[in-house]
Amino acid sequence: MRKLSIDGKDIHDDGGCYVIAEIGNNHQGRLETAMEMFRVARECGADAVKLQKRNNRSLYTRASYNKPYDYENSFGKTYGEHREFLEFGWNEYRELMDYGKEIGVTVVATAFDLSSADFLAKLEVPAFKVASGDLKNIPLLTHIAAYGKPMVISTGGGTMDDVNRAYDAIMPINRQLGILQCTAGYPAEFDELNLRVITTFRERFPNATIGLSSHDNGIAMAIAAFMLGARIVEKHFTFNHTWKGTDHAFSLEPGGFRKMVRDLGRLKVAIGDGVKRTYDSEVQPIIKMGKKLVAARDLPEGHTLRREDLAIKSPGDGLQPYDIDKVIGRVTCRPLAEDDDISYEMLNGTDSWRELAVS
Repeated sequence: MRKLSIDGKDIHDDGGCYVIAEIGNNHQGRLETAMEMFRVARECGADAVKLQKRNNRSLYTRASYNKPYDYENSFGKTYGEHREFLEFGWNEYRELMDYGKEIGVTVVATAFDLSSADFLAKLEVPAFKVASGDLKNIPLLTHIAAYGKPMVISTGGGTMDDVNRAYDAIMPINRQLGILQCTAGYPAEFDELNLRVITTFRERFPNATIGLSSHDNGIAMAIAAFMLGARIVEKHFTFNHTWKGTDHAFSLEPGGFRKMVRDLGRLKVAIGDGVKRTYDSEVQPIIKMGKKLVAARDLPEGHTLRREDLAIKSPGDGLQPYDIDKVIGRVTCRPLAEDDDISYEMLNGTDSWRELAVS
């Protein structure tokens, strides 16, 4: 059975959904905001919160780093300044890791480059995330795999060949792998979510835990993903859709995030075991709403029952309508008034009502 363990919590097909609140850069570069987001995400039911770590100087080309970034969501004059403003260093990460332990939420992060992966490894994060943009970055994937920690990869913008290549590179090194169906649109259009890929992944990668990184607006797709077999759901988290930053618009606010976690928890119980049964809670409602066989009119003793002598009425506390063919042609042993129950005991033409019941 496929299983992934993150920070002591097992994720498997027979269990519930592991929910990751993607904080990303929605903290706007403020440590206090990040800590508050951790706390609220935990209160909403998140199993983990996720940050993003970049070594911006080595990650971007000089031209990209120095490119003017005159944009409403910019935190700097150039793209490099913008990214540096949002970046936490060692002291902030250490404080956030400690705070996560204090409040009981797992802190993980996406490593966007080799030095950031080393940074997170030194920090002893319990698991690594790899973004969709690095699905083809085999050197980074194998570098992270070598740490021996659980790793979860997103697959947005990739083909099945890309996912196969990443899987084949990681698994010989580290079998603790989660693979997320993802569409790298921000937000992702519903007709591009392709949730059936979750089923494809489950069939192709029986030793990997499958999930969904959901960039759509809303919570319903996470529920559908769970039904298709996803056991990890990653969803962007914010305090306010209108805050400055590119990710806030498609992130869930606390109310929506709480509802998503609630519904995923309910779904785990609601799926059941697949055995159709009658529950105790259903007995009285079904009697009230159900039907039984009764006399359609006054009938004398010795009357041979015809279809028109029988009516089907509520409540359903008598002979069931599916037995109607078993009583037609039988003879009444006593007079019946309109609406009297039809029962085997009041009919002759058989040695016993039990014989009639199985005839």
